[in-house]
Amino acid sequence: MNSEYWNSLTSQFPTTAPTFWGIVIAAVATVILWHVPGGRYLLYPFSILATWFHEMGHGLTALCLGGKFEELYLYPNGSGMAVYRIPASWGAIRNSLIAAGGPLAPSLLGACFFVLAKKPEVAQWGLYLLVGILILSTLLWVRTLFGWIAIPLWAIALGAVAIYARPEVQSFCLQFLGVQACLSTFYQFNYLFTYQAEVGGKVRLSDTGIISHHLYAPYWFWGILLSAISLAVLGIGLHWSVSK
Repeated sequence: MNSEYWNSLTSQFPTTAPTFWGIVIAAVATVILWHVPGGRYLLYPFSILATWFHEMGHGLTALCLGGKFEELYLYPNGSGMAVYRIPASWGAIRNSLIAAGGPLAPSLLGACFFVLAKKPEVAQWGLYLLVGILILSTLLWVRTLFGWIAIPLWAIALGAVAIYARPEVQSFCLQFLGVQACLSTFYQFNYLFTYQAEVGGKVRLSDTGIISHHLYAPYWFWGILLSAISLAVLGIGLHWSVSK
C-alpha cells in the first residue's frame, strides 16, 4: 500500500493530537449506534475486539498470579472464554482477581490508549504493541477458527494504520479504540448483573457469579463495584489524556 495514497485518504483528519472533545464525540456516537437499527452491526468488529480484551484479561491475570493461560475461545456471537489452569489450593482472593480481570481489562486498556494517543509520536508504538499482542495471542492461545480469522484481521488493519497513516490519524485510531474498550464494559452491562451465562453452548457462572461464590457478597454487589471501578479508570484515563 502506497503511503501517499493512504495519507490522501486520511487528509481530512485534524493535524493536532486528539482532544477531550474527540473522546466525547466518539463515545456519544458509539452510544447512539447501539440504539440505531443496524448500528450494532457497524460496531460488531469492535465487540469482538472487546471480547478479546476481556478474555485476555482473565488469562493474563491468571498468568501474572502464577497460573497457566492455556486457551482462548472466541465465538461469532461475541462471546468468549479463557481457559487457564491454577492450583486447587488457591484461595478466594486469587480466584476472584482472575474473575475480575476480565471486566476490568477493557477499561484499563482504554485508559492506556487515551494516554498513548496524547502524543502522536507515541501512538504509533502503542499500535505496534497492540498488533504484536494480537499476533502473539493468536499463536499461543486462540483455539477457534473464528478467532484465527478475526484477530489476525484486526492485526492487519491496525498494522496498516501504524505503518502508513499519519501520526495524527494513528492517535485518533488509538483514541477511538480506547473509547470502544471503555464502553464495552457497559455494552455488556447485563452480563455484570447476571449470576450465570451461556458461553460456548454451556451455562457457566458469570464473572460476578464466580466472585460471589468465593467472596459471598451477592453478584449484583460485585457488578456495581466493577462498574464503579471501570468508570473511575475511565475518568483517570480521560484526565491524563487532556492534562498538560
